Parts: sequence; C-alpha cells; structure tokens
Amino acid sequence: MLTIDVYTSDYKPIAVTPPGWGGRQATWPASTATLIHGREEAALVDALITREEAERLTEWIRAKGKTVTTVYVTHGHADHFLGLSVVLDAFPDAVAVALPEVVPYAEEQLSAPVLSFWESLFPGQLPTRTVAPQPLAGEVITVDGYELRPVPVGQSDTHPSSVLHVPALDAVIGGDVAYDGIHMWLADTDHEARMQWLKALDIVAALNPRIVVSGHRDPAAPDYDAARVLAASRRYLQDFVEAVAAARDAEEIITAMNSAHRDRGNPYTLLASATAQLPGPA
Repeated sequence: MLTIDVYTSDYKPIAVTPPGWGGRQATWPASTATLIHGREEAALVDALITREEAERLTEWIRAKGKTVTTVYVTHGHADHFLGLSVVLDAFPDAVAVALPEVVPYAEEQLSAPVLSFWESLFPGQLPTRTVAPQPLAGEVITVDGYELRPVPVGQSDTHPSSVLHVPALDAVIGGDVAYDGIHMWLADTDHEARMQWLKALDIVAALNPRIVVSGHRDPAAPDYDAARVLAASRRYLQDFVEAVAAARDAEEIITAMNSAHRDRGNPYTLLASATAQLPGPA
C-alpha cells in the first residue's frame, strides 16, 4: 500500500524590504515537498528552493529507507524545484520530470535574470548547481506498481500548472493550485487568470479527492481535508476578485482581504498581490 508523508519547510526571511512594508521582516511562504512511497519505492513531489532546506529534505527522505525513483515538479516556479540538484545528488538514480508544457517555464527560471531575482531574495542560500526537470515520457509515474497520474490544470499562480493524482489514496498533491492557510500569490494574475484558476480548482474537485496537499501550507494547518482546502482556496480567489473590483488602491484590497482572511500566513504575499493590481503605499 502507498503512504503519503509531507515535509514542510517553514516561513523563510527574504533579504528585501518591499515598498510599503514599513521595515518589518518579510518572509517567503512555508512550502511543502511530498513523498509518496510504497514498500520499496518512492516518488517525491517538488523539491523546495534553498540549499539548506533541500539538504534537510534529503535527510528526511533517507530516514524512510526507500528508493527514490522520480521527482515530479508540479509547475515552473523555482521555489518548488531549485533544490533538485541537492536531491538528485543524494538520490542519483532518480529522474526529475514535469509535464512537457511545464519544462520550458522551469528552464526560464534558470536563466540569469530570473536566478538573479531569486538570489536577491535568498543571497548565498541557493544551490550552486541548477537542474531543470525533463519532460515526462508517458502519462503515469509508478511507485511499487501503483499509478500516480499528472493532471494538467492550466492556471494556478502561474501558467501552466499541474497536480499529481494518487488514485489509490484518493489524494491530490496540488502544487500551487490550492493554498492552505497562506495568502495566495496573485501578483502574476489578472481577472481572466483568476477565473481560469477557479476552473483549475474545479478540475481538482472533479477527481473526488479526500486529501489535498498544498504546495504552500501553513505548518499549523489542521489537516489535509480536500473539501476544506479547496473551499478555502475558492473563497480566497472570489474575495480577491471582489476586493480588486471595489478598491481604489492596494491598501483597500489589503484591508478587505485581511478582514476576510486575517488568519492566513505570509502577509507579504498579500502586499505583493495587491500592489500588482493597483497602486500601493508610497
């Protein structure tokens, strides 16, 4: 039988002070990497970003005593896969893969200008070697004979995105399609993208999962209940759409979203999302 274990890397300080942040310490949201394992084999979903957290992840995986055959990358944002080189050095027989349409976006993240952005957030903390996932050949990944099915969903906080369906466990490893207890990254979306993101949540819901593991998940989130996670993500997107439509500036978006979602972690994400839609504080 398969088992799912989730490694959560906590909120990380970033080395920039965004305009309007008031000198407080901004952080990057807590992130997950998920191990799906059977009696002998294992597949990892996403691989974090900094060298240190990827090293801790590999130690955690080693303790499971399984053979890692595959690392699946859900989408092209570097905070989910820059740790690949560390993971693959630890498990050299594993192969890193993504859907073919995701690979070019992952490769773009490894270009000098984009890596420079990530280095500005995490100076001296990124792995010295970068690796992009290869295009997945075929439609499934197997672990001890069980099928894991990548599902393209189109839009999440970036396009294209995917999730990994684990039918044997009624589970979906959701990348950034659903967030859990953390402000959702909407800085790179417009109204149409947010409408498409809601459709991506419909695609996940249609898989009828009991479990949804979010790529960004607050360490104190109570469970992985799919109905709760999907409903909360849908509500957040809908509230953001309404807040943007009603607001005159970013501060009004932030006020509205904090009123409805005050308990969500990583307020820097909300600032970035709001100021990408409307002018923010000076």
